[in-house]
Amino acid sequence: MSTDLIETLPLPQRLALSYAPRSAHAPTCAVLALDTRLAGIIRTGGEPVIAQMKLAWWRERLAQDPAQWPLGEPLLALLQQSGLDCAQLSPLVDGWEILLADSLNKDEIATFAQGRAKAWGAVADAASAAGSRAAVEQAGRTWALADLSLNLGTQEETARVRTAAHDEAAQQASLPAQLRPLAVLRGLAVRAMKRNAQELLDGPGAMALALRLGILGR
Repeated sequence: MSTDLIETLPLPQRLALSYAPRSAHAPTCAVLALDTRLAGIIRTGGEPVIAQMKLAWWRERLAQDPAQWPLGEPLLALLQQSGLDCAQLSPLVDGWEILLADSLNKDEIATFAQGRAKAWGAVADAASAAGSRAAVEQAGRTWALADLSLNLGTQEETARVRTAAHDEAAQQASLPAQLRPLAVLRGLAVRAMKRNAQELLDGPGAMALALRLGILGR
C-alpha cells in the first residue's frame, strides 16, 4: 500500500525517503504523502471554495479518532499504521490553506512554514528521535520556505519568502538520524534557492549533496 503512495511523491521526496531508517520510514512516508496530497489540492487551481472543502475534509479526519476513519483511502490507512499522532498534523492543513490567499504577508508565510514544520515534529515524536524538537521544526521551516520560494508567481512574494528562508537557514542545527530525509530536503531546497534553480534536483551536484546529507546528515 505504501509503495503506491511513494510513487505519488515528487522525486526529491522519494530520494529523501530512501534515507529514512526503519524506525522512521512509515511516519516519514505518511507525512510526505499527506504534504504532497495537500499541495496537489492547492496547485490544482479552480474555485478556492472547492479547495477549502477538500482541505476541511482532511482537517476533520485528522481531528477524529483514526478508528472512525472511512475505509478505502490508502493515505488514511498509512497514517493509521504510521505511529503518528495525527492530531499534530492539522497545522499542516492550515499551512497549505494559507496559500489560497490572494497574496502572502509575513504572518501568513510564517503560518505556512510552521504548519509544515509541525508535521516533521510529529515524525520526530513517532520515531522516538533524540534531540531538540525545536531544531527539527526549525529545519522544517527552512525546507518549507526555501521550497515555496521556488514555486511562487510574483517577484514580491518570492523575495519575501526568500528573506524568511535565509533567516531560518542561518540558524541551521544538526538533526537526529531519524530525520535524515528532512536533512536532505532542507539541504536541497536551500541549495536550489541560492542557485536560483528551477528544481531541487538540477544535476550531479544536487545528487552528491543528497548522498552526503543522507549518509552523514551534514
